[in-house]
Amino acid sequence: MREFMRVFRTYLSPYKSYLGGAVVLNILSAVFNIFSFSFLVPMLQILFKMDTTVYSFIAWDTPDMSLTDKVMNNAYWYIGTLMANHGAMWTLLAMCLMMALLTAVKTGCYFGSSAVMIPIRTGIVKDLRMKIYDKILGLPLGFFSEERKGDIIARISGDVQEVETSITSSIDLLFKDPILILFYFASLLVLSPELTLFTVIFLPGFMWVMGVIAKKLKRRSKEAQALLSDTMSLVEETLGGLRVVKAFNAESKMSSRFGHVTDAMRRKNNRVAMRQALAHPVSEFLGTVMLLIVLSFGGFMIIRGKGLFGENFMDAPTFIYFMVILYSIIAPIKELSRAAYGIPRGLASIERINVILDAEATVPEPENPLPLDGFNDCISFRHVDFSYDNGRQILHDINLDIRKGTTVAIVGESGSGKSTLVDLISRFYDVTAGSVTIDGKDVRTVDVHALRALIGNVNQDPILFNDTIFNNIAFGAENADMDDVAAAARTANAHEFIMEKAEGYGTGAGDRGCKLSGGQRQRVSIARAILKNPPILILDEATAALDTESERMVQEALDRLVSTRTVIAIAHRLSTVKNADEIIVLHEGRIAERGRHDDLIRANGYYKRLYDMQIA
Repeated sequence: MREFMRVFRTYLSPYKSYLGGAVVLNILSAVFNIFSFSFLVPMLQILFKMDTTVYSFIAWDTPDMSLTDKVMNNAYWYIGTLMANHGAMWTLLAMCLMMALLTAVKTGCYFGSSAVMIPIRTGIVKDLRMKIYDKILGLPLGFFSEERKGDIIARISGDVQEVETSITSSIDLLFKDPILILFYFASLLVLSPELTLFTVIFLPGFMWVMGVIAKKLKRRSKEAQALLSDTMSLVEETLGGLRVVKAFNAESKMSSRFGHVTDAMRRKNNRVAMRQALAHPVSEFLGTVMLLIVLSFGGFMIIRGKGLFGENFMDAPTFIYFMVILYSIIAPIKELSRAAYGIPRGLASIERINVILDAEATVPEPENPLPLDGFNDCISFRHVDFSYDNGRQILHDINLDIRKGTTVAIVGESGSGKSTLVDLISRFYDVTAGSVTIDGKDVRTVDVHALRALIGNVNQDPILFNDTIFNNIAFGAENADMDDVAAAARTANAHEFIMEKAEGYGTGAGDRGCKLSGGQRQRVSIARAILKNPPILILDEATAALDTESERMVQEALDRLVSTRTVIAIAHRLSTVKNADEIIVLHEGRIAERGRHDDLIRANGYYKRLYDMQIA
C-alpha cells in the first residue's frame, strides 16, 4: 500500500483540478440516483392504492419536525394534489417522466465523472514513462552493466502498461465508489437504521472471503512480470546476435529457450488470471446471498407488522425502495473488490519500476559546481585507484599529466583498464581514490554537462541513431544548419558517399546505423565529433574494425580532426600510435611504462614485447 500511496502523492498533484471535478460529479450522480429511486415508493402506492392518508402542506420553518419528515410529507401532499386535479394515471405518467429525467441527469454525471478521470489516467502513465526515461538518461553507465537491457525495456513498457491497467484504471473506482457507498449507506440509515445495521453484520465476513482470494496475488504478479523481463531480454539478445544464431544453426536452440521462458510466464499468468477471474462471481454470489438474507428478514418484519423491538416497521413500497438502494450499493462494492484484485498486480510492477527510479546516482552533480569555460592547460591523474561495485580493482595508483595540444596514447592488453581510465575523465565513473583534474579543478566539483561539452568521442563501434544522417551528424551541436553539417562531413571524408544516397543527408541511417557500412558509420561518427568541435578528443581504436580502404579514409579524417586538439587515443594496433607525444603502457591496471615509441622500443620492456608480437 505504501507504493500505492506514493503513486498518488507523486503523480496526482498536477491533476488536482480534475479530481475536484470528478468528486463533484460523483456526488451529484449519487444524489440524483437516490432521488430517482425515491419515486418508486409513491408510484407503487398509487398503483396498488396502499396509502389512503390525506396529507396537508407543512411550512418549512415548522419546529419540532425533522427536515426528512417535512420533505416526505410535502412530497406526498403535492402528489395527492396532482391526483385530485389530474387523476392517478396522469400523475403516474408524470412521475415516470420525472424519474427518467433524474436518471438521465444521473447517468450524465456518471459519464462526466469517468470522462474527467481519463486525462488523469493517461497523464499519470505518460508522466511515469517520462520519469523512468529521464532517470535512465541520468543514471551512470555502471548501473547498466548490472541490469539487462531487456529487463529495463520490460519495465518501461510492460510494467508501466500493467500500472495503467491495474492502478490508474482503478483511480476512477476509488474516487467514485466510496462516494456512492457513503450516500447509499446514509440513505439506508434514514430509511431503516434497524435493517441497515442488520445488513452491516454480514459485511466483515464477506470482506474476509474476498481477502482470502486476493492473497498472494501481488507476489505472483511480480513473478509474472519478472518472467516478462526474461522474455524481453531474450528477444533483445536474439536481435543483437541474429547473425551468430544463424551462423551456428542455433535457431532451434534459441526457439527452445524462448519457448521455455514464455511457457513459464504463461503458467504464472494463468494463476494470476484465475484469481482475478474469481473476483466477479464470488462478489456476485456474496451480494446475492446478502440480498436474500435482508429480503427474508425484512419480509418477516413486514408480515409481522412491527420491528424487532415492537416499533412500527416500514411499509412494503418503502421496503422495496430500501432493497433497490441496497442492491445499488452492492455494485460499487463489487467494483472496489475488482480494484482490490487489480491493484496488487500494479503494485508488483511499481516495485519493479522503483528499482530504476530509486537507483542512486553514483556520479552526483555537485551542489555548487565550479565554472569550467574551456580547456587551457592540463588533465591530471593523481594517485587514482578505481574499483567497480563488485570490489574488483581495475586501476592502481595512476599518475599522469596530459598537456593541452598533445597526443597521448593508452596501450595494453585487453582488461588492463584503458577504457576505464579515459571514462574517468568524462565522469562516466568516479574514482575510488585519488583525483582527476582539468586545469586544476577536480572533475567531481564542476558541472557534468560543462565537462562533457569539452570532450568528443570517436569509438571503435560507432553508435548511430535510427534517424537521418543529417540529424546523426548534428546530434551534439545546437542549431546546426546544412552548411555546418556538410562542412563537417567533408572534413570527415563522408560528404561524397552521403551525396551518392538517393536522399542525401536526409537518408535514414537505420537501427544503430545498419544501413551504412562500417567505414561509413565511422566517418559519420567523426563528422559528429568535428561539428561538436571539442578541445579534448578521445579515440577508442577508431580504425580497428575497418578494411584497408575504409581505414585509409577514416585515418585521413582523423588526422584533420586531431591536428588542433588534445587527443587521448586508446590503441590496440601499436603501429597507429608511433607519432604520439607520449605512450602510456598499462599492465594489470598499473602504468608499466611510458614514453615515446622509439624510446620504449629501445627500453626493450613490456611495450617492445607487445610490438614484436604484432609485427611478427
